[in-house]
Amino acid sequence: MLSETSAAVVTATLPAVQAHGEAITGRFYQRMFDAHPELLNIFNRGNQATGQQKAALAAAVVAYAEHLTGGSSVPWGPILDRIAHKHASLGITATQYPIVGRHLLAAVGEVLGEAVTPAVAAAWDEVYWLLACELIAREARLYTVAGVPEDGRVWREWRVVEKTPETRDVVSFTLVPADGGPVPGFTPGQYVSVAVDLAGGRGQQIRQYSLSGRPGAAHWRITVKRVRGVDGAPDGMVSSFLHERVAAGDTLRLSPPFGEVSAIGDAGPLLLVSAGIGLTPAMAALAHLADTEPERPVALVHADRTGAAHALRHELSALQERLPNLSVRLWYEDTAGGELAGLKADVAGGLVDPALIPVAPGAYVHLCGPVPFMGLVRGGLLRRGVPAERIAYEVFGPGMLR
Repeated sequence: MLSETSAAVVTATLPAVQAHGEAITGRFYQRMFDAHPELLNIFNRGNQATGQQKAALAAAVVAYAEHLTGGSSVPWGPILDRIAHKHASLGITATQYPIVGRHLLAAVGEVLGEAVTPAVAAAWDEVYWLLACELIAREARLYTVAGVPEDGRVWREWRVVEKTPETRDVVSFTLVPADGGPVPGFTPGQYVSVAVDLAGGRGQQIRQYSLSGRPGAAHWRITVKRVRGVDGAPDGMVSSFLHERVAAGDTLRLSPPFGEVSAIGDAGPLLLVSAGIGLTPAMAALAHLADTEPERPVALVHADRTGAAHALRHELSALQERLPNLSVRLWYEDTAGGELAGLKADVAGGLVDPALIPVAPGAYVHLCGPVPFMGLVRGGLLRRGVPAERIAYEVFGPGMLR
């Protein structure tokens, strides 16, 4: 809890911090990377280049301050869990928090100047360390459960045993531990981080990919869409590397599975809604249920540009045979070639209409896809009376607060 004195100071200065938030976080990243260039190996350089990362950090700091001062009713427990899982997948350690705090508070002083009195600095330092301590505690628990040592060494070598083209822009990698050790289990909906060394000595970059295969198998599978830059944004560094440079027999560094969102929820009807590469946790969920709850009522709703762009759809016919209560509804922007032999599915043209998504009473809903898509579907389901607590969704990248 924020002290009474600090709460008053933070409340009074919050508008100024909010107004200059992106300038503060932009200066923060510049300072920190100048002093600790090795941290560039952790942060997403694509999000740095587009400015998304500094905007997200500014929003997070302001939102947490509002939470502490009673200016926001948004529950922070789930947000902290989401951030902690992301940090754990990157190998963030408690020793890195003082570095972040030092440069973040220094950036506040540099941007706001004389307005940052000792009292103001102390109050915002308190805000930062309350947030940091909550995250450190959560991350320590996650590391313990995952068997990660205290120094945060999350990485393990995995060998690519198969690289499978799924569509023009999507490939799947089947992986086994390079040390011949056991394959950890996971919950459908969880992801792993993949760390790669970029060509030309450009350092390391890390991205998260949902596990798209069956939990309990003797291997893991990730399914990776190649990110192509649009509107001046760069191509995806890691996805391009994986598509162009990684082949069967190569090794990759992977983290243990993390992620607080389950794609299967509790007992009862299940609704899986995905778009594009967001189908990966849904496919893991279906494979898991085919083994564990084959009679469970499941509806799969997926949106894509075309049938040819719909990765892994060739697996749906076999899953329907094993899941007699699985219904499939597909929306393709272009329906030409949208039919698939053996697949029982309703195929519609255009964009998903949330009013037409089949929702069984009491269903648990899992969403994964672009943030605007999930916002549209979630809003539509809420208006139809689906309780918010029954709708789970996965957000990757800097949109962590949504």
